[in-house]
Amino acid sequence: MSTGLPGRLVPSGVEGRGLIRACWTGTGAFTATAAAATVSPDPMAVPMAVVSLGLLAAGCAAMLWAYQRALGRSRYELIGVGGLYFLAGCAPRSVRLSMMAALACEAAVALAAASVRPFTAAAFGILVPVYALGLSGAWGARHGTFPPRPSDSTTSECGYPSRNGDDV
Repeated sequence: MSTGLPGRLVPSGVEGRGLIRACWTGTGAFTATAAAATVSPDPMAVPMAVVSLGLLAAGCAAMLWAYQRALGRSRYELIGVGGLYFLAGCAPRSVRLSMMAALACEAAVALAAASVRPFTAAAFGILVPVYALGLSGAWGARHGTFPPRPSDSTTSECGYPSRNGDDV
């Protein structure tokens, strides 16, 4: 039995399906709004700006949350920017492909809409890929698996140089 397009966009059996679903929901709303704003730029100017700026704000909030969560985890795990926001090496292949496909879709729609209707509200769409990137970071910070940080005898548990007389 075929899983259909929604099943492919939101892989089953993985953690964080709500974040993936939210990512694709925002991408779909933006795509529909951008298409309408490309066809009818004047009546769709305000909806395009509202959707674009709303997704930008949500993406920024998700990025900041992911960064804060990753800071806490980084005391014990090696977390890099590529792993956190681009899910490189920390997420199942299906999750990474889905989240990066949403990012690519948002970027492509934004560039196409802004190219067809420059100097209109379609230009706000350029800001939207922050949404998929922020939700990818949130997924990585919450569900990603990162390698443990190697123990270093020259630093204490708090990360400060040890007081045992060793020069660092």
